[in-house]
Amino acid sequence: MLNFIVSHEFMKTALPPLSLYIHIPWCIQKCPYCDFNSHAAKGELPESRYISTLLEDLRRDIERFEIDREINSIFIGGGTPSLFSSDSIATLLAGVAEQLPLKKNAEITLEANPSTFESDKFKEFKEAGINRLSIGVQSFHNEHLKKLGRIHNATEAFKAAEIAHCVGFDNFNLDLMFGLPQQTKQQALADIKNAIALAPSHISFYQLTLEPNTYFHKFPPALPKDELIFSIQQHCQQLLRQDEFKQYEVSAYAKAGSQCQHNLNYWQFGDYLGIGAGAHGKISLAVPNKIYRTAKAKNPQTYLAMTDSITEQIKPEEIPLEFMMNQLRLRQGFSINHYQKVTGLQAASLEPALSSAVANGLLTHQQSRFFCSEKGWNFLDSVLGKFII
Repeated sequence: MLNFIVSHEFMKTALPPLSLYIHIPWCIQKCPYCDFNSHAAKGELPESRYISTLLEDLRRDIERFEIDREINSIFIGGGTPSLFSSDSIATLLAGVAEQLPLKKNAEITLEANPSTFESDKFKEFKEAGINRLSIGVQSFHNEHLKKLGRIHNATEAFKAAEIAHCVGFDNFNLDLMFGLPQQTKQQALADIKNAIALAPSHISFYQLTLEPNTYFHKFPPALPKDELIFSIQQHCQQLLRQDEFKQYEVSAYAKAGSQCQHNLNYWQFGDYLGIGAGAHGKISLAVPNKIYRTAKAKNPQTYLAMTDSITEQIKPEEIPLEFMMNQLRLRQGFSINHYQKVTGLQAASLEPALSSAVANGLLTHQQSRFFCSEKGWNFLDSVLGKFII
């Protein structure tokens, strides 16, 4: 067993930082690999009604949990939120600010599909308060985009990044996938080089996986062999490092000071309100005995009727695994003091799993921090399995 100097000071600390996730579920076409709560738009979108429902959803959560806290970040995801008009996004953000205070210079991200980029519209998004974009490029090869069911082409992907720069977004992410059907190492390297050349502040680089309840899971395409996928990953990561993109999370790479603050809050076991169809949230009222998960109705029409919302309390014995599932995604790992602060639990609640992971070389303990070794990083599921009750 590891010997800890256990501090009780955490019992007096404030609750974790609070973020806000907003889900807009509509997209133009459902991608065959996508397991998010997204729905192909049919006809005119009910923008005004949906924005009103989002703000009512927020009001109810604030009232239910008696929240009087500052919002540190906002992330508007989907679906394709950039399908909505800039006026709708402006109304939404103004309505949020009327209900809860925003941290000064809070990070406010909007997910966007390259096919929806127009200079005037994205300039108006910026004027509405959006200060970060996450652009779903996935690849710069048209044949791969077609196989992935993407509605944009490579030219539109390049143009989207150019527009982002031109209208003043100096902080934006590009999403890229690897391990695509029939993808060669040369094509994957070209994708990374093209992304770097577009000068984003952040790149999300993740492997295509065949998730349950997707078209690709039911009708799986032929993917590259594991050895090739691993080689692609290693060589692409080297290119990212050479251009000073630091890997701070399993699939996230950022220039200095440009880590996604919203996602960092998730991974550090912070709190977040989740509003919108299918949105999830985590709210601490007191630690460890009053931490709640929330889930909103997935079907947009059901959500618009404001029914079928779920709230459940996280059992204290489940918290160590919940914490580890998030925190160990980060290269920096975690400290015992932080664990105590955000969970309200003593260090002993991590035992014997923590000692076992260290003894097996899956976790490293240095300067009061625990983080995955290279072995643990490659076998993260094995690390997490030790914390399952």
